[in-house]
Amino acid sequence: MPPSLAMPYEHTWDVDGVPVLHALISLPCPEEKAQRRIRRYYQLQSRAFVRYCESFLLPEAKASFAQALSESHPFQCWETELTCRITYQEGSLLSLYTQSREPGPLVIRRGDTWDLSEGAPVPLSRFFRRRGLWRRVFYHAACADLERRQRGGAADLREDWRHQLKRSLNPRNYYLTEEGLTFFLPMYALGGAQLGIPTFTVPWNEKNSPPFSKS
Repeated sequence: MPPSLAMPYEHTWDVDGVPVLHALISLPCPEEKAQRRIRRYYQLQSRAFVRYCESFLLPEAKASFAQALSESHPFQCWETELTCRITYQEGSLLSLYTQSREPGPLVIRRGDTWDLSEGAPVPLSRFFRRRGLWRRVFYHAACADLERRQRGGAADLREDWRHQLKRSLNPRNYYLTEEGLTFFLPMYALGGAQLGIPTFTVPWNEKNSPPFSKS
């Protein structure tokens, strides 16, 4: 069975009883002994996020509250979260992504794929027969998708998007789905916030598909 999600952890920081920052965290919490490493990984991720909230977001939220108070403007508590979505499970393979949201448009995503029987991460190279092939496959798949979006008028890309695409490809930024191997780029890598997180999928068993294997 896949790891269960931990009960959501919530914390609110306040100033003189007025909430200024609220954080929600919901990450996997595996119980099996072999998955101890996975549990520890997400515990550390959760703690790091709380430290980030306290060190960076909280001072800004307090400053925003103080400014609103001085100008007699209403203040809305800042909201931030770190959550996950399980995207694939077959046999001992489990794949998911975690995503953090801050006040404003910024969203940060991380992909994780695990071998539950060993409690170990699965590198992208496991799905390709030749070293370095993933980069060429991902680049051409993303180019084809983005060119199609441009022709349909659905993509407002920066002029040098092909160069930025090459620079932004990262073998850690992937996860599995029933449709195929999905990879993504950081937000703002190819354009403005309206693009969100650029995400692309190389389908399993596609005709003339690149030579990678699930086995």
